[in-house]
Amino acid sequence: MKSGIHPDYKTITVTCSCGNTFETRSTLGQDLPIEVCSNCHPFYTGKQKMVDTGGRVDRFRKKYARG
Repeated sequence: MKSGIHPDYKTITVTCSCGNTFETRSTLGQDLPIEVCSNCHPFYTGKQKMVDTGGRVDRFRKKYARG
């Protein structure tokens, strides 16, 4: 790499609102607060709920049903 043209790559601490913290490297150079992480996001925890609002899926299936 050319010297003097690349930003410094520093170790930072990422802190989630759930209290989970981890270290990573970034050119940001300061600690990073986040709202969701893999410990508290519903997709990763398995607590995700599928919502069918007003039977829209059923109406779609009836409308475009084959045969």
